[in-house]
Amino acid sequence: MKKADRDNRSFGIDAVSLRLLAIAFMVLDHLWAAVVPGNLWMTCAGRLAFPIFAFQLCEGYRHTGDFRRYCLRLLLFALLSEIPFNLFYAGSVIFPFHQNVMFTLLLGLLAIRQADMLRREQGIKRKSLRCLALLLIFAGGVVFFLDYGLMGVMTVLCFYVFRDYRLFQLAAMAVLNIFAFEGQTIPVSLFGLACDFPIQGFALLALPLIWLYNGQKGPGGKGLRLFWYIFYPLHMLALYFIQRII
Repeated sequence: MKKADRDNRSFGIDAVSLRLLAIAFMVLDHLWAAVVPGNLWMTCAGRLAFPIFAFQLCEGYRHTGDFRRYCLRLLLFALLSEIPFNLFYAGSVIFPFHQNVMFTLLLGLLAIRQADMLRREQGIKRKSLRCLALLLIFAGGVVFFLDYGLMGVMTVLCFYVFRDYRLFQLAAMAVLNIFAFEGQTIPVSLFGLACDFPIQGFALLALPLIWLYNGQKGPGGKGLRLFWYIFYPLHMLALYFIQRII
């Protein structure tokens, strides 16, 4: 489907609805982690959240009129979310070995900015500097122990680079989530062959939802579109206190 056709179709999923779906998947995953462990399907569904957020970050980059303000907003809420994330994840106010996903999205935003500038630059020297900046951003995903790490930053970049190429999106997501990501696995049997399938691989199921995106903002205005930023730290605080009570 051509970009113009996709962005003007009347059916499909608008940005607000897609964001709310991602939030629901995220909450399922966090409920599984903090309140109802053992329900494996919840964390499998939770794998769909980050690809949707990564995709919408790229859409936000395309439509923002102030890149610096976009970055500062992500940085602000990343900082505000860090203590709730530490409490939820490690039960401690300070935990330097894992940073919340807002930082991952911030580095992803910086990565697509550099990729965009790389495409526009003239001359080997300028292009080389952009490539170096990209490498430093990738390194930051590992060095700062970000949620999803390098794979998370690369996922954002994947949706930017392959925005109009679904087959490449599928291939890149398969490489990142099935082959490159290390994490929990479940035993499966395919054509009589037993193997361990990474739970992170369920992230590929987010692609059909992303492909249904119709390019429309949806209802609610800026207030509802900012709901995610506020909801992210607050829901982790709530789950932390629920975890303490039970």
